Amino acid sequence: MGRLFGTDGVRGRANVDLTPELALAVAVAAAHTLAEVDRSHPPLAVVGRDPRASGEMLEAAVVAGLASAGANVVRVGVLPTPGVAYLVGETKADLGVMLSASHNPMPDNGIKLFAAGGHKLPDEIELKIEAAIEANAAAAWNRPTGAGVGRVHDLLDGADHYVQHLVGSVSHRLDGLKVVVDCANGAASDIAPVAYREAGAEVIAIHAEPDGLNINDECGSTHLDVVRAAVVEHGAHLGIAHDGDADRCLAVTADGEEVDGDQIMAILALAMRDAGTLTDDTLVATVMSNLGLRLAMSKAGIRLLETKVGDRYVLEELRASGLALGGEQSGHVVMPAHATTGDGVLTGLHLMARMAETGKSLAELSSVVTKLPQVLINVPVGDRSAGAAAPAVLAAAEQAEAQLGGTGRVLLRPSGTEPLVRVMVEARTVETAREVAERIAQTVREASPVPV
Repeated sequence: MGRLFGTDGVRGRANVDLTPELALAVAVAAAHTLAEVDRSHPPLAVVGRDPRASGEMLEAAVVAGLASAGANVVRVGVLPTPGVAYLVGETKADLGVMLSASHNPMPDNGIKLFAAGGHKLPDEIELKIEAAIEANAAAAWNRPTGAGVGRVHDLLDGADHYVQHLVGSVSHRLDGLKVVVDCANGAASDIAPVAYREAGAEVIAIHAEPDGLNINDECGSTHLDVVRAAVVEHGAHLGIAHDGDADRCLAVTADGEEVDGDQIMAILALAMRDAGTLTDDTLVATVMSNLGLRLAMSKAGIRLLETKVGDRYVLEELRASGLALGGEQSGHVVMPAHATTGDGVLTGLHLMARMAETGKSLAELSSVVTKLPQVLINVPVGDRSAGAAAPAVLAAAEQAEAQLGGTGRVLLRPSGTEPLVRVMVEARTVETAREVAERIAQTVREASPVPV
């Protein structure tokens, strides 16, 4: 078996790649790996999902697998991924399972696992779970019987607890702010409008009517055109867009200009620095964050730490270094004082709280970051590792870095799942970025051609 876990759990087309049988096997292996089965004190698992139709089927399989392994299960229903993580900690559960494919189309689904406390799993634990699945395929578990079988209960007020937690995290009311929130017909459809209203904002909710089939369908954080138009139409101060499981937050200004994760992180970093809560005056971001963020943070006296791409690596650095803020350009923002993972609604609340605190527009706040043009080329290759590390490719990248000086940068990254090398170039002009990226991409093609 190859790697089952990707950068964010197990993901694939529901009932094709991600079958009920696989979901059950993952649940059993997770229960045995993440919790010591004590017959007098059985482990506890929290299970939630986004509203896509296949989640009902996969939830049934996961719950059955957990209970068959002797774990008691608390179902929390449709809830954002960070809400499930929060309830894992609140209920002192041994593990949590979220069924969601995040921003992916409706036919896809995924299994995201949380350890005790609501934390994402490190690579070594995922490898143990994969090994446990293989072991279970070879020889059945010693299954409990009778009173040893896990029990299943529903937590009816979990969403209420989560909303109160979110609203209680901000120190400034949002009265006077009008916001359009695009809920992506996903897990935030009930939570986000309620949380923003309870914090004082006037809320216009769009794409907040999930039917199991319309999640992420031309809406949410990957399709900002509709929220842009709605902000202008309603004369709102800003727009906020979440993805299907609401762990992302992107925004648009009153004029409909996009504010991405890099800009949001800069706004929050300055707010936390001013409040004295930005530990070591340090922000954590991935290598994909725009050079404009780095320059803005340097000017503000804020140190920037870089990680590999993926919010899990941001989380690992935040925990290892005891830091207070990190995230990704895509809109995953993590504030460990309030959440164990990226939380889009939490981010939206704190973004608006900064507007309320300063009296400044989102356009004014986001202008602290001047984004450099960024060109990304995905180059098909025969061998992605060789394509990214070939001497000619490295020499071309080094030459380009020298050409750009301190006004740009080059990033070469083999894809983790496809036969591609990603060539990313930032420069003062898009023309320069494109010319440099094309030159390096051609060197990659020549170094590792696709077999005919």
